[in-house]
Amino acid sequence: MTKLHLRATCIECGHLQWTQPLDSATCEACGSEWLQGHYDYAAFKRELLRGLPGRPTNLWRYREVLPIVDPTDPDLIIAGGTPLRSSRRYAATLGCTQLYLKDERLNATGSFKDRQAAVSVAAMLEAGIHECVIASTGNAAVSYAAACARAGIKLWVFMTSLVPPEKMREAALFGADVIKVSGTYEQAKQIAADFAQRRHLFCDRGARSLPARESFKTIAYEIVEQLGWRAPDWYFQSVSGGLGPLGVHRGFEELFEMGLIDRVPALAVIQAEGCSPMVQAFKAGRDVADPITPETRIAILSTGDPGKAYTYLWRKIQHSGGTMESVSDREAWTAMQTLARTEGMAVEPATAVAFAGLEKLARQGTIKPDDLVVVNCSGHTFPVEKHVLGDHWRVDIDLVGSQQPAPRDGLVAALERLDENVTTVLIVDDNADDATLVRRLLEAKKSYRVFHALDGRAGLAEARQRLPDLIVLDLTMPNMDGFSVLEELKRAERTRHIPVIVVTARDVTEAERQRLTGRVEAFYQKAALSPRAFVDQVVQVLDLKTGREEE
Repeated sequence: MTKLHLRATCIECGHLQWTQPLDSATCEACGSEWLQGHYDYAAFKRELLRGLPGRPTNLWRYREVLPIVDPTDPDLIIAGGTPLRSSRRYAATLGCTQLYLKDERLNATGSFKDRQAAVSVAAMLEAGIHECVIASTGNAAVSYAAACARAGIKLWVFMTSLVPPEKMREAALFGADVIKVSGTYEQAKQIAADFAQRRHLFCDRGARSLPARESFKTIAYEIVEQLGWRAPDWYFQSVSGGLGPLGVHRGFEELFEMGLIDRVPALAVIQAEGCSPMVQAFKAGRDVADPITPETRIAILSTGDPGKAYTYLWRKIQHSGGTMESVSDREAWTAMQTLARTEGMAVEPATAVAFAGLEKLARQGTIKPDDLVVVNCSGHTFPVEKHVLGDHWRVDIDLVGSQQPAPRDGLVAALERLDENVTTVLIVDDNADDATLVRRLLEAKKSYRVFHALDGRAGLAEARQRLPDLIVLDLTMPNMDGFSVLEELKRAERTRHIPVIVVTARDVTEAERQRLTGRVEAFYQKAALSPRAFVDQVVQVLDLKTGREEE
């Protein structure tokens, strides 16, 4: 596996050092956790001036300034290359003559976060990471779930109970294990980090992640290229934790430093009033934002503690110009309707916050009629039909009782309950009735998470994605029989240690029994035991596995 050793500079002190993209690296000079990539800009500028011949139109077009080695890996999801649309009717309502909408709705899951997921997952593959934990307020979870599904990476997603169920279900549809935390986003992040540490898993670092931030540079590169190598006067984006505009602004800075644009655009960072710690600090003239408790119905923007991301955005605005503003939920709803009725573009409420901010700043005269303005136009409206997934697509953790930082003993107790709840069983059987009966009996025993695949190929894919604690495998199935599934499972390093119980309705020859010997935990004929007795023995195998892991 190729691992990229990347030159990186410290955002705080400028120290240059070597690192790896996903390392939890700190600056060797000042100890800061915030590093950014340092690339061969002279060579890349030559390619830009040549017009990037033969390059794709997606974000991998700018591969020399991204922290990855090989963007042609077939397991990578495609993101970026979205159009820049000129607004007429909506712009006229604002008195703007040069308004452009960067239409990020055309990414894989309809969100600009697909860029973050694409580059982060590429870095995971190159680092040999096959299991990941992420905390999210919604869109990043869905983006990572899709990208991880493509790459064959198992994903654990931690989201708060405020996240719309549709987004939770969509993440689950892509195969992610969804954990709903009844608490704040900060508590969800803490639970996710502790869960990853207990299980020795990679945990995405959000805004501190170098691949995550670098991915959003590609928005700036695309905008400038689409405007004929011009920079806009203003770049607008609604903000939760601040990761997006941090990355986009860095892209504009790189283009300016290469001499390809004559200015770095002013940033307009827009928040919902009910969760606007950045705006409150900005208007008070402070470079540090105090944490707040979110009180907005736009849950995707409900990051109450932006941490260091705000400080870096504050510095960028002091240097390049710009502002921070907040709008009410009602103003966002109104802007969403206006945009839809004038441009025929439906966006999610979180994106509508940016348009409401534009309207407010235009009324105040901050935005001049002839300013060239670009708005990040993301939209995520895909509803997932609940009957596709059944009722067991998430695990709930209840931290009700406090919106304050949770005591450590409370978090430990929640994690212990989580460890009990994430025991996962995969049933691979083309007989849906048999599988349903086994699932119901298992769930009556304990809070097992039981998934079902109707054929061998689907079962193999589920096993690789979910890495279950136990597989109940039928032998006779269409497309790919149980013997072939077992061969594939035992051949791969990631799945060879998963216990398998084989169950079948047909007679098995002596030669076939020999193929199973030493490779399965148990073998049963469907008629030999009652379903209840069979489930009891399945539970015994699970208990033995859990006991071995705890020793």
